[in-house]
Amino acid sequence: MLKRAITADEIETYDRDGIVCLRGLFDTDTVEMLRTAAEQCMAADPTSLTMEVAQMREKEGRFFFDTFTWLRNDLCRAFVHESPAGEIAGRIMGSEKANIFFDQWLIKEPGTPVETPWHHDQPYWPVLGDQVCTLWLALDPVTADSGAVEYIRGSHRWGQRLKPESFSGHTKFTEELPPVPDIEAEREKHDIVQYELEPGDCTIHHALLVHHAPGNTRSDRRRRAFVTRWAGDDAVFHPHEGVQHMPPFPDIPAGGPLDSDLWPVVWRS
Repeated sequence: MLKRAITADEIETYDRDGIVCLRGLFDTDTVEMLRTAAEQCMAADPTSLTMEVAQMREKEGRFFFDTFTWLRNDLCRAFVHESPAGEIAGRIMGSEKANIFFDQWLIKEPGTPVETPWHHDQPYWPVLGDQVCTLWLALDPVTADSGAVEYIRGSHRWGQRLKPESFSGHTKFTEELPPVPDIEAEREKHDIVQYELEPGDCTIHHALLVHHAPGNTRSDRRRRAFVTRWAGDDAVFHPHEGVQHMPPFPDIPAGGPLDSDLWPVVWRS
């Protein structure tokens, strides 16, 4: 159940900018449940979908990255199926349904200077469509010095898929695409926005919006984010070389709808 209706202004902002910030849509019980889930997932035996990014890049701190945890953790599964996340994403995208594409932990512990590179999401994934988005839910206060994400407003309308940038510094993506521009060298050319968040706040960004996150340079605060990726009516399966590592794909044709056990419909209008 939504705590309040999604407004027309919020839908318009997302469509225009590719990013919208939604305050206080998740209650303290949900935040506490996901904090517990974070500890469970970080303590669990790693799988092929788990990465310790700081360690892989020989950097200080801990940047914990894991995906598809809803398939193996009961609390993450409860969030995906019982929270309003799917409805929020579906309504923001203007879709009549929302498929969970996957969930993801992006946790930067205190004293973790590792930055998330400038990138956009969709080329990492076997999906095409305008109705594909990310809901980024804060479980801690998030500030610029603890790793608040920066987004380039309007970049989802550049009309260009860009080559995926490796988070770990080791994985090589093979699809032939132009590289992400050197955003740091031309920051003044772009409309960059950064939202500081409280626990229970979230952002929703389009899968082609260019963004990055600084490291968590604070010594006293974690930056725990539970991220869910959602697909709407026009999203279709697009297998290609060099996608982000995922579980085995379901038996659906290229260009077909995602509806499957791996990417189930969670919400319908």
